[in-house]
Amino acid sequence: MILVYAEGRVGSKGELFLPKKIRDKLGLKPHMRVIYRIEGDKLLVEPVPMLEDVLKEEPEVEITLEEFHRFRKELSRRAET
Repeated sequence: MILVYAEGRVGSKGELFLPKKIRDKLGLKPHMRVIYRIEGDKLLVEPVPMLEDVLKEEPEVEITLEEFHRFRKELSRRAET
């Protein structure tokens, strides 16, 4: 993990201004959506992946359509009880 340190600023209306080297490291472009998370006393910023990029990734789990329907029916059955 490569750490990048930079100082930024908070605008008069509370806007966060990330330095260019941080934006570059995260691959942030104008108008991209980001997720803000707080862990302890730290603010984490990560880009929201584009759907096209997610669909290009290898699936983590592979199931057949029959397995999917069986699983869905079991979940529905559990929800009704």
